[in-house]
Amino acid sequence: MTRLPKPPTRRPSVSNLLNKSATLRRVGKGHESSFTEVVGLIQAARDRALQAVNVELVGLYWRVGEYIQHKIAAAEWGEAVVEQLADYLAHHHADLKGFTRASLFRMRQFYTAYQKASRKVAALLRQLPWTHNLTILARCKTAEEREFYLRQTIGERWTSRELNRQINAGLFERAVMSPTKVSAALRQLHPQAQQALKDVYTFDFLSLPEGHSEADLQRSLVANLKRFLLEFGRDFCFVGEEYPLQVGKRDFAIDLLLFHRGLQCLVAIELKVDEFQPEHIGQLSFYLEALDRNVRKAHEHPSVGVLICKTRDAEVVEYALSRTMAPAMVAEYQTMLPDKALLKRKLLEFYEAQQSD
Repeated sequence: MTRLPKPPTRRPSVSNLLNKSATLRRVGKGHESSFTEVVGLIQAARDRALQAVNVELVGLYWRVGEYIQHKIAAAEWGEAVVEQLADYLAHHHADLKGFTRASLFRMRQFYTAYQKASRKVAALLRQLPWTHNLTILARCKTAEEREFYLRQTIGERWTSRELNRQINAGLFERAVMSPTKVSAALRQLHPQAQQALKDVYTFDFLSLPEGHSEADLQRSLVANLKRFLLEFGRDFCFVGEEYPLQVGKRDFAIDLLLFHRGLQCLVAIELKVDEFQPEHIGQLSFYLEALDRNVRKAHEHPSVGVLICKTRDAEVVEYALSRTMAPAMVAEYQTMLPDKALLKRKLLEFYEAQQSD
């Protein structure tokens, strides 16, 4: 049987493509702002819908966990009955996913961990996805630590991966044992600064040799800008590197310049790859004065300085900050995640010392 040849595929002509492109450009011309508002309404509604689903889902897991706990506490159920419940749901209600034996016991653990929590903490639980709640539940052993990561995750909008990274970095342990130390001027001008800044920054995402220079550190941070800003916090915005300042007839440059939306101020960052020296505060104070005189806009608050060094002596830092009039702080940086077990042991020793006092 003779097959007929296939008709040639018609390719769009250049003129047709140009006409189509012109048509697309004309669609919505003059109404872009209105269309953007509609898109915003749609996205906001989707976000609310997803949040409503999450609230209901977390509430359901709470109620299931509560029911199982009450049955076990009343000696009406044993662990075998929970396993039978999981089998029953799997065989008779296959459409109900996520109710395995392990999942049911996690729901029970979820309820028992937070049953005596305050209303504020209970409200926090419903603001996070179940996976985030499970991570905090599994990896945080005390109510104080769980609440800390609940608030941080909501405030910073951490992904599940970033939440695990911050737990690995021992953010809670460091926050308890070494709260962020700032100058008196910084506390007075920006009361919320201690919550926005950290005592130690973890740059484990950098591939730097042991003997790296300040220029190496700066270039690597800018090359990994997204992760750098994630480590600093969601309200920080990047302004520039080697930000130029002219004072008199001389030129100066700030290593990194950020802006904090919550504090409404510029944040000058100076990097030091060696130990903190008291004279570093003088340099930072000079930059802050130049920023406030020549760069800061009228509606912005006074600029803040953050000196990030490799190591520091806590007592030297305290002396250096006690008399300075600059709104500044001194932080450390580390290029590897710390030993989590060691941090936990130190935290336990810290608590024991506090109780003995």
